[in-house]
Order: sequence, then structure tokens, then C-alpha cells
Amino acid sequence: MGFWGLFSKEKKENLDKGLEKTKEGFFKRLTRIIIGKTTVDDETLDELEEILISADVGVETTLTIIKNIQQRASKERFINSDELNNAIKEEIAGLMKDAGDVKDFTFCEKHKPYVIMVVGVNGVGKTTTIAKIAHQFKSIGKTVYLGAADTFRAAAVDQLTIWAERVGVPIIKQQMGADPAAVAFDTLNSAIKNNADVVIIDTAGRLHNKVNLMNELSKIKRVMQKLIPDAPHEVLLILDATTGQNAFEQAKQFTKATDVNAICVTKLDGTAKGGVVIGISHQFNVPVKYIGIGEKMNDIELFNKYAFVESLFS
Repeated sequence: MGFWGLFSKEKKENLDKGLEKTKEGFFKRLTRIIIGKTTVDDETLDELEEILISADVGVETTLTIIKNIQQRASKERFINSDELNNAIKEEIAGLMKDAGDVKDFTFCEKHKPYVIMVVGVNGVGKTTTIAKIAHQFKSIGKTVYLGAADTFRAAAVDQLTIWAERVGVPIIKQQMGADPAAVAFDTLNSAIKNNADVVIIDTAGRLHNKVNLMNELSKIKRVMQKLIPDAPHEVLLILDATTGQNAFEQAKQFTKATDVNAICVTKLDGTAKGGVVIGISHQFNVPVKYIGIGEKMNDIELFNKYAFVESLFS
């Protein structure tokens, strides 16, 4: 399909390395069941279903893929296993919601400042992901402000402060227990006064009572909109790939609580369950925009569903 025409050799190698554990289990098993086959029989479908489930694609998405392959096989005759392979790739990619024309981090130039509100539970890599995204923007010459609006935990503010210093970007914060919305307001206010390009607001990392979560996030958005009427431009949900099905439950809770319009799946390098990316994007109809594929500052990629599928099958 030539998807790699859009990507540098370095990016391809980073993605391949980050997905190594998933590829080891997924692609090798898949190759074994389709090699030499030109037809899709019940045995092939059963084994494909088992492989997808074991990669944490999720039951609903797996059954949809199986049904689509079955319907396609009844209309098409596959000449060789490569054609069958390509059909599976196309069906998987077709189920994932596209993040749109986002090829590099200059997408922030659509708004000034471009405001990202980050949501997600503690322990999913929220703080480090904020730092990595800030680093990416800074590396292309953008001015970034961080807002420490997770005032529920003192450690959350301290951690974000450390990362802000490492990346070399300003951070706006208040004491523990302060009103998160007030921190968000102060951050936007400072960013506007200093002509910043990007604002990233961290929020409380706890799945407390859903009504309280909804109220807190809604208040933060309302307060930000006093300064920037269409803020936030991105409500980014951070999910940890290593948690498997728990990631689905978190996505369910947060998509109900607020208008999530982008997802980052972290720690893909540490799991063989990378199929969670496929299932979450499909089931919640929200694009995966970023993926975390390592611990280094540059180990975050803008997600491209075609490159992701191509890497899985390569």
C-alpha cells in the first residue's frame, strides 16, 4: 500500500521497535494460519478470532473484523496468502477512526494558543506523556505552557514541575487543594499575555464519582472559555496499553464524563497487547492521536493507522 512513503526510516524503525512484543505474538501467529491459503475457511476464522482476542483487540471489534472478512471472502477469491493478508490489514485499518490530516506537530498552528486538556487515571503515564508532547512542540520552535490543574495530589504538581524543568517550559501552579479551574484560567491568562503557541492542562487523575468528575471537567472548560471561547481544542485521554481491558473501562468512563476527541495509548513497547489501540479507536469512535513507544523523550509518535497496521504485519 506504500503507507511508509509518509514516514522517515527512523520513524518506521521506532514504530517497529515499539510494537515488537505485539508483533511477536500477533504477526507470527497470523502468518502461520494464512500461509499458502487462498480461501477463508471456518478454521482460519476461528484462529484469527483467537489471535485478535489475545492481542486485546476486544470482543466487539474482533467479531466485526471476522464478519467483514467472512463477507469479503464470499465475494472475492484470494489468489494467494498475500492477498488474504492485505484484506485483513484493510479491514483492521478501516475500523479505526482517522485522526485526520495530522502528519506532524504543526497541527497546533490552527489555533493560538492551541489548548489541550489532558484526562486519565493515575499511573497511565499522564505526566510523562504531557512532557513528551511539550517537548515535541518545543522542538519545532513552539512556546508551550503547562498548567498543573491536578491539585488533588501534591505529587502530581511536583512531578509535572520536574518535567517542565527538564523540557524547559513554564508551568503555572498553585498549592495543593486549589481550584483546578482557577489554575487552568491562570495558565491560559499567562499563555495569552506571553503569546504562547500551546497550552497543556493536566487534570485530576482519579475516577471518582462520575458526576463529580463530569462537573470538575466541565467547570475547567467553562472557565477556560471565558478567555478562549473554543477551548479546549483537544481533550486528550491517556490510556495505558499494558492494562488491557481496564483501558476499555477507563475509556468508557471518561468518554461519558467529557467530550474526549483524542486518545494517547502509552507503554505499547511494554506489552504484547497492542491490539487495544484497534479496539478502543473502533468502539469509542475517537481517534488515537498519539502512541507512546518507549521511555525516551522522543518516544512518542503521532498515530497513523495505516503505518500502525503495516508495522504489525511487517
